[in-house]
Amino acid sequence: MAASPHTLSSRLLTGWVGGCIWYLERRAMQESPHEFMHLFRSVRKQWMTFQHFTFLKRMYVTQLNRSLNQRAKRKPEPMASPFLDKAPLAQAKAEICEVRPLPPPRLPLPGKPREKALQEPNSASVVEGALDVGRETKAEKQWREMKLHLEELPGILAQLSKIKLTALVVSTTSAGFALAPGPFDLPCFLLTFVGTGLASCAANSINQFFEVPFDSNMNRTKNRPLVRGQISPLLAVSFATCCAVPGVALLTWGVNPLTGALGVFNIFLYTCCYTPLKRISIANTWVGAVVGAIPPVMGWTAATGSLDAGAFLLGGILYSWQFPHFNALSWGLREDYSRGGYCMMSVTHPALCRRVALRHCLALIGLCAAAPVLDVTTWTFPAISLPINLYISYLGFRFYADADRKSSRKLFFCSLWHLPLLLLLMLTCKRPPGGACARGEPRG
Repeated sequence: MAASPHTLSSRLLTGWVGGCIWYLERRAMQESPHEFMHLFRSVRKQWMTFQHFTFLKRMYVTQLNRSLNQRAKRKPEPMASPFLDKAPLAQAKAEICEVRPLPPPRLPLPGKPREKALQEPNSASVVEGALDVGRETKAEKQWREMKLHLEELPGILAQLSKIKLTALVVSTTSAGFALAPGPFDLPCFLLTFVGTGLASCAANSINQFFEVPFDSNMNRTKNRPLVRGQISPLLAVSFATCCAVPGVALLTWGVNPLTGALGVFNIFLYTCCYTPLKRISIANTWVGAVVGAIPPVMGWTAATGSLDAGAFLLGGILYSWQFPHFNALSWGLREDYSRGGYCMMSVTHPALCRRVALRHCLALIGLCAAAPVLDVTTWTFPAISLPINLYISYLGFRFYADADRKSSRKLFFCSLWHLPLLLLLMLTCKRPPGGACARGEPRG
């Protein structure tokens, strides 16, 4: 065991000298821990101060070097032209923004003036190429006025009037005129042909005038003349007026007032009812079917001057045919109609879209069977039209069951040849003029 300070001092000295030494030793042992802690704290404070100084020095160096060594040059964003539709966007950006870096400067070697002359044009050509690319991209971003050439005007007006749809309207009107009872009047037929075509061109032009902001969002309609700015809206409206006025005048005073009234009603129904309804309700499909059913009725009234049962039969056939035709077409364009903001059955009610197409495929069989009953055709027509009606009904059922693009495409292409063939069969089986209806005898 270690000896205490009192024992150690008592062994060395005795008396009052030993007592003094013992007191001093005890005082030193009691105060030494406090002095040690005080020294430790002072050293720690000095160390913390040195750490803060080091941190501040590093921050100063970082701030000073940031402007010298760490300044990153921002890469310019590529400017792609909005008219590049054929090439992908990434490829277009790479082609526009690809600029070869400048070669590092080299000290020319003595005695080789030819190499120096070759290096200078190379760097100059690179700089000039980069400037040319910049000028081209800037010029592509600027709006340029599209000039209308006279030789392009017929094609633009044909697109504005939807010439294919107008041809379908005129053909169904001609079929209605030819299927009407009575002798064939060629001048009346020509007036009906031209008047119906002009009325259809006017309705289609007004339709495109109203739908410009929505057609620009759809791939199917983004290349129409008004969307691309090939013609002005004023020219489109003027063209529609120049078609509507003489067309209605020919139908009213050249044919008969009933046919002219049907023409005016159809233009109003297509432009003022069907067009705005496309963005409101799926009822637009039924309204559009009525618009397509009126042209054969106009042909019938042009030949007879009255609305008979045969006129409603032809209108019913065209009305039912349009549902498998348009529903199958719209099924493959659902994304386009969604971007355009149109309310179509294929987008909002896909199951109803397929059911309606199948129902009207089956309705065509019943309408064809009613043709001989109404003295429009002979009894041969229901028999020879049954195979094509059964085939389109089968495709309608496949579209209803499968609900895919393949079945809708087959149904759509079938409808393209089904209607002309059906009308041709009706013309070949037309009831002769000396039938029971023409003699005024009761139907047997």
